[in-house]
Amino acid sequence: MSSSVRPVQDRRGRVYTPAIGSGLRPLLWILLGGFALLGANGVYLASVTLVTWATGVTQQTYFYMVMIALHLAVGFAIVLPVIIFGFAHLVTSWKRPNKAAIRYGVALLVGSLIVLVSGLLLVRIFDVYAVRDPRLRSVSYWLHVITPLVVVGLYVKHRLAGPRIRWVYARRLGAVVGVVVIAMGLLHTQEPRRFGVKGPSEGSKYFFPSEAVTATGNFIPAETLMMDSYCLKCHQDAYKGWYHSSHHLSSFNNKPYLSSVRETRKVSIARDGTTRGARWCAGCHDPVPFFSGQFDDPNYDDVNNPTSQAGITCTVCHSITNVNSTRGNADYTIEEPQHYPFAGSENPVLSWINETLVKAKPEMHKRTFLKPAIQDSKFCSTCHKVGIPFGVNHYKDFLRGQNHYDTFLLSGVSGHGARSFYYPPIAKGQCINCHMNFIPSNDFAAKDFEGKGERTVHD
Repeated sequence: MSSSVRPVQDRRGRVYTPAIGSGLRPLLWILLGGFALLGANGVYLASVTLVTWATGVTQQTYFYMVMIALHLAVGFAIVLPVIIFGFAHLVTSWKRPNKAAIRYGVALLVGSLIVLVSGLLLVRIFDVYAVRDPRLRSVSYWLHVITPLVVVGLYVKHRLAGPRIRWVYARRLGAVVGVVVIAMGLLHTQEPRRFGVKGPSEGSKYFFPSEAVTATGNFIPAETLMMDSYCLKCHQDAYKGWYHSSHHLSSFNNKPYLSSVRETRKVSIARDGTTRGARWCAGCHDPVPFFSGQFDDPNYDDVNNPTSQAGITCTVCHSITNVNSTRGNADYTIEEPQHYPFAGSENPVLSWINETLVKAKPEMHKRTFLKPAIQDSKFCSTCHKVGIPFGVNHYKDFLRGQNHYDTFLLSGVSGHGARSFYYPPIAKGQCINCHMNFIPSNDFAAKDFEGKGERTVHD
């Protein structure tokens, strides 16, 4: 008996010759795998965006940024394969009799290119290019969100025009994508900053007689609070202003203060057997050694230890989450800032990825380093208002020191001082109105704050 193999037919019963040969098939599987991964990743990213819109609170986390990096990496990786496969497949199929499949295939190629181009327009590549026009970015965003859905539909129509689709494989792939999305949702809640953190043995009492506390009661790694060179990459003008400021020279890098705090530590050790009394100074002047747990060491090297020369760093002020009161004495809460992946890496490739992520998705960076507390004059009261407590001098429970905050409120400058004899033409409702005026700048975060057509930053 002789047997014959029945030829493959399309849905119209015509003999179907595969349009994809052995040369293009591996590339097809790479593209299908890449788009499946992007699809699962995209569902996760979209869900985070939807929750943000629903709650009004940015839901971006460290894991979210890792997924953004994955999205960018896979997206960049398939740009060239999409172009090669798309046009090679078009050339080999253009004269085939199945015109419906060709039309859907051309539309599918155009849709894929729109997805890729819109994605490239959304990415701010560090020191290469950045689309700043909000209208163009908005159009690109919605094209990048909606077009993939259209592309999926076009792909199904394109395949339906040929031989029957083996839906069992589609269901298996869908199940895998679903599992990956669920896993991403679970990993989204993880907090790397909490892994292996060592807290002070005294608990929340560690920081007393300073009123400052950390958000978790734990120490904050010194290197996290000393990332000024990291800030310099995007905020050159702001960095230069800080570098020459009194805030930078607030700690042991200030000789009068060095002499004063050495005396305080000496007296505290002789009287109490510890340096705890000097914590009152550290909450404002020495935040890096204080919050990293090094300040209490009687043998702390206040000259050669890098933390002793840090002063009040950029990160210290911008990591304060709350002003607990206007009593002063550093009465604030500070947290370890949430950085993007590879923020501390010295590897040039990983550093470039970090900088690209920050510029591509700056929302988490803004939420982390520009909290509402920092924009109010009460923020200044935490360190520019001082009362010497009993825990420092064992003399009185309270002895007033310098107090710039209340003086400001009682003056005519603030617009609140009813007994003042001097009022400026326009009241200065915030300390920063005088002490951090706007200066022209090309920093990445600079913008037209005053509506004068000039990009500026706070001095």
